[in-house]
Amino acid sequence: MIETAEVRGSGGLRDFVAAHRQALAADVLIGSDGPRAASDEPTITCSLRSMFHFDLVIRRRAGGVHSGHWGGITRNPSVELAHALATLCNCNGRILVREWLPFAIPASVKSALAGCPASDGGEAAVIDPDWAEPGLSPAEKIYAWTGFIVLATVSGKPEAPVNAVAPDARAHGQLLYTVDLDAARFVPSLHMHLDVVGFHDMAIANACVRMAASHSDPDHPWVRFVAESLTASLGRPPLILPNASGGLPGDVFIDELGTLLVWIPHSYHGCRQHGPDDQAKPRLLREGMAAMAGLWWDLGEGRAPRCG
Repeated sequence: MIETAEVRGSGGLRDFVAAHRQALAADVLIGSDGPRAASDEPTITCSLRSMFHFDLVIRRRAGGVHSGHWGGITRNPSVELAHALATLCNCNGRILVREWLPFAIPASVKSALAGCPASDGGEAAVIDPDWAEPGLSPAEKIYAWTGFIVLATVSGKPEAPVNAVAPDARAHGQLLYTVDLDAARFVPSLHMHLDVVGFHDMAIANACVRMAASHSDPDHPWVRFVAESLTASLGRPPLILPNASGGLPGDVFIDELGTLLVWIPHSYHGCRQHGPDDQAKPRLLREGMAAMAGLWWDLGEGRAPRCG
């Protein structure tokens, strides 16, 4: 099976897997995606955060109006949108909509993330220790907490501005959240929040879960088997993370096939993933090939767990 739309939410994948459930039957899905916790640390992730997307839209009129004649006496959607976004998170990125956040990070997850790196340092994006939820380590923020990102905003045409007050403004937001949160509450809680802070006519459009969260037990025999195989092949044990920082359509395989998920990332945080200069390190490619070849070997040796 080859599927090429993961970045756009893997439309049609669930229907395909459901239609071919018998042919695809398996005990485990072992996949490779995403960055290691640090480039020199072999890594296994067992769970994935969800990706929830939405547009925040404000429309004031059918078309633009002259900035000189109207600029001081009519509402400016761009300014209104900026203030609405500022109520969702503060100037340091801390999320202000309570129902978007976990109540706490479980003690077992905190223990698993103690001392866990979130980057090698000196990467394409530098860690800002004061950004987002205070009191959490960078690893806790990206593996065990909700992240809110404004992916795009637009009002008028920034590349060719005209002397007019634009009629509307739009922002596209993304929430990355853990499996314990209910995505069905995100839009109602956002509506309630906007009403409370005075943005009654701000519309929420195109809201959807692009990828749902999925979870596998880090103590499962399959996870231990993969960890032992990687240790034998690479000469050092892998970190086992409770969550991946990004999202993948793993829920499809859990829901439709009942498989366990084990992800083995071979990239690193500075790879500029999703950018035009996306790249890889030769050392990580060599280690990735060695790790996966060793895993195939160990599977062929018949030492894999028997799951009934």
